[in-house]
Amino acid sequence: MSLYAFCREVDDIVDEYNEIEIARKKLDWWRQEIEALYQDQGQHPVTQAMHKVFINKPQCKQYLLELIQGMEMDLDINRYHTFDELYQYCYRAASTVGLLAAEIFGFKHPETREYAIKLGISLQLTNIIRDVREDAARNRIYLPADELARFHVTEDDILNYRNTPELQSLLAFQAQRVVQFHHEAMTSLATTDRYAQRTGLIMAAIYLSTLKEIELDGFQVMKHKIRLTPLRKIWIAWRTAWQERRYHKNNHYPEIASHAENQK
Repeated sequence: MSLYAFCREVDDIVDEYNEIEIARKKLDWWRQEIEALYQDQGQHPVTQAMHKVFINKPQCKQYLLELIQGMEMDLDINRYHTFDELYQYCYRAASTVGLLAAEIFGFKHPETREYAIKLGISLQLTNIIRDVREDAARNRIYLPADELARFHVTEDDILNYRNTPELQSLLAFQAQRVVQFHHEAMTSLATTDRYAQRTGLIMAAIYLSTLKEIELDGFQVMKHKIRLTPLRKIWIAWRTAWQERRYHKNNHYPEIASHAENQK
C-alpha cells in the first residue's frame, strides 16, 4: 500500500539520520514531492504510486503535509509539558494517517473523519505506553511533564529505566485515556461506514489487545517490550474481519461499549 510506504519513508528519516539538518532537508524534499504529486511530477516511486490514490482527493494534501510535520516534531521536541501539546503531536503523527486511510477506504458520513482522528490518537498513545523504554534510549519522553509530576515520576526515573510503582500508576492512567479515545472513535463511526473502514477496526482490535497484555503484565514496560505474536495478530484480524462482515451482512451491530470490551 503506497500510504504505508510513504509513512515508512518519512518515519525512517527521523529514526535513522543522526544529523538533524540532513533529516530536515530530506523531510523538506518530501514536502516538495507532495506538491509535485498533485502536479503529476513526482519523482519517487512511492510518490508515483500515491498519485493514483490521491490525485482526485485534494483534501488529502494537507494531511500528507501535516504527517511530515509530525515526523519533524521528533527532530525539534523531545519533551511535552502538557497533554494538549502531546495531542498535537499524536494528531500529526497518527490521526493524519487515519484520515488518509479513511479517504482511501471511503465513507458517507462526515463524522467518520472524527472517528479517524480519535482512533489515531488512541493508537499513538498505545505506542507511547509500549515504547517508553525505547523512546527513553533516544532521550525522548512523550509522557506529559505535568502528569509525571502529578504521579511523582521523574525524568531521571524514565531515563534510567526505573519501573517504579509510581510509573505503573501513571501508565495505568494513560491506558484509561487510550480506552476513552477508542470509545469516542467507535461512537463517531456510523454503522453504514463500518464495513468500508474495517481495516482501521482491525488495527484498533490489535492495539487494544496489545494494551490489554501490557495491563496484565503490570505495565512492566521498562523490563521488556510487549508484542503480540504474528499468529495472534492474524487471529485477531480474521476474527474482527469476520465479525464486521457478519454485522454488515445482517445489518445488525453490537453496542459500542460491548464491542470495545470484546476487543480487549
